[in-house]
Amino acid sequence: MNGWDQLFGAVNLIALIAWVALILLPRWPALLSALLYLGVGLLCLVYTVGLVGALSGVFPAGEGGANFSTIEGVRAIFASDLGVTIGWTHYLAFDLFIGIWIARDADAKHISRLVQAPILLATFLAGPLGLLLWLIVREPAARRSGRWS
Repeated sequence: MNGWDQLFGAVNLIALIAWVALILLPRWPALLSALLYLGVGLLCLVYTVGLVGALSGVFPAGEGGANFSTIEGVRAIFASDLGVTIGWTHYLAFDLFIGIWIARDADAKHISRLVQAPILLATFLAGPLGLLLWLIVREPAARRSGRWS
């Protein structure tokens, strides 16, 4: 197992622990802060170090032509273990951030945790799908509660 495999496994474990806590544990302010700063923040740090390393050439990121301006360039980035790891970490960080926002918003609108759980699970497994589900559920709940923010 190489270093990128180990890092890939570590970011997956961080995200999994954070999602289990978000879905199953009581939403104490300290827990939500830990999920945001230790979960999302740590994932963002890993992503940033990987991205800067790849763009600066410190970490090799695929064969020549790796860039963000063409589909071939993006394919070249994702053709390396580094590219897959930083790309996946990007997804994990943003999906967890959105999940925390959904949970906080749903709690503020008094949406049952039983309703939240499948939405959060969908966000964990397929980010934009979970967000879309929340936006559909949120709109009538926001109207009923008078809490649009």
